[in-house]
Amino acid sequence: MGVLQTNVVPHVHRLGSSLVNWYVVADGDRLTVVDAGLPRFTRELERDLHELGHRSGDVEAVLLTHSDADHTGVAAALRDAGARVYIHGYDQETLARPGPKGGDARMGNAVRQLWRPQAWRTLGHMARNGGGRPTRIEGPELFADGDELDVPGRPLVVHTPGHTPGHCAFVFADRGALFVGDALCTFNPLSGRRGPQPLPYALNVSTTEAHASLGRLAEQEAKVTLPGHGEPWHGPPATLVRRARTAA
Repeated sequence: MGVLQTNVVPHVHRLGSSLVNWYVVADGDRLTVVDAGLPRFTRELERDLHELGHRSGDVEAVLLTHSDADHTGVAAALRDAGARVYIHGYDQETLARPGPKGGDARMGNAVRQLWRPQAWRTLGHMARNGGGRPTRIEGPELFADGDELDVPGRPLVVHTPGHTPGHCAFVFADRGALFVGDALCTFNPLSGRRGPQPLPYALNVSTTEAHASLGRLAEQEAKVTLPGHGEPWHGPPATLVRRARTAA
């Protein structure tokens, strides 16, 4: 079930599982992690980093696209090893005190998706890997839209609210890489549908805002887009967004 894809583009590595991605960006011996998978991915953390020629102490920063449990899992372990954890201020509270999402993602809407076999497979994967016991992190460092972060790779923050209020994407211009978290996906975790598409309605706090945020992604320049769920997508973000909107 594990995923270890080295050099998606030079010095950008994909880790995690068949359903949940997290990423490592290398800048010489210094690392930035983008998103942090599920809590039980911590069991394989040192092994995965060792296969990349690194250890947890090489990670200087963990950038969280948002505060959902399948994106924060190894963040606390990396902070214990010396990394700084960053998130948008709008998601600071839910990072410290995770709980059920509201809006379009209220419980009733999610339950109505459970007739889908893939929804059960995803739910089981999340449960087996600690998704029901989210990592809690107090006092992260905060960023805002338009910030260029002083971390390895010096990414630009692009606020893309909708999936959560503080959801953000990151542009690593020198790597030609756009990390989009759950602003869109190339594998639908509820239906199993593949290809560029927005996250399902039942997983977003505001699907209207999430669809509007796709416009921010279309404005970016990158060679590869890296989602939280599904395969990396090679090509201009504007083309990716056009296909996602068609799928929606």
